[in-house]
Amino acid sequence: MSDILFTRNLEGAGMWSAVISRGKSLRLTALESGANVGMLLYNPHNLTERYNMPDTLKGQHIFRLAAPYCLHSDMGRIFCGITEDSLGWHETVCGTSDASAAAARYGEKNFQTARNAFHRNGRECFLIELAKWGLSKRDLVPNINWFSKLVTNEEGDLTFVPDRCPAGASVTLRFEMDALVVLNTLQHPLDPDPVYHPRPVRLDVFRSAQPAADDACRLSRSENIRAYENTEAYNLLREP
Repeated sequence: MSDILFTRNLEGAGMWSAVISRGKSLRLTALESGANVGMLLYNPHNLTERYNMPDTLKGQHIFRLAAPYCLHSDMGRIFCGITEDSLGWHETVCGTSDASAAAARYGEKNFQTARNAFHRNGRECFLIELAKWGLSKRDLVPNINWFSKLVTNEEGDLTFVPDRCPAGASVTLRFEMDALVVLNTLQHPLDPDPVYHPRPVRLDVFRSAQPAADDACRLSRSENIRAYENTEAYNLLREP
């Protein structure tokens, strides 16, 4: 991909946040099997607007994310559309790990005893990145878990599907409005693996064309058409 503007590998308990502007795409690539990427999204021009899991799911009549679905904000707009997806199933409802869950799964290992090999948790990683933008725990919302999948039984119990994400799996998001993107690579909270082992992931940001009238993300659901119209009006009125 010749027009890559930025690339970075997130390793260990990788954390990252940045503003990705409209007209760019973010590709996430698993560098080892079993990767998970937790993601939150905010409007950098109005941080009270953020990714909304209930609206994203109910507006598109889905339980999981895949191409060509979209990620909705809580103000009826589209943060991004999923334009490429090698797995076809990404988890939306289980959130992230906290300190007590991580300790119960992996055991206690703090910085004082383990230095940089200490165990982090997803909530802590999100809060560290959010603080860089003046946000805090009150701004946490349900996150996406890219590369992870769950199945349910007749009683509604959710079970993590292991060994599903191979090395090289990828998903690409085309941003339809400016977005503050917050990521971490901690393991999924329901991953039963007792070994603390966040997998490395590569980020690539590149330019992308604006969606056409017949774009697959726009037309995937009627609610997406309306949300794209809201987003285009918002962008038009923001332009100088």
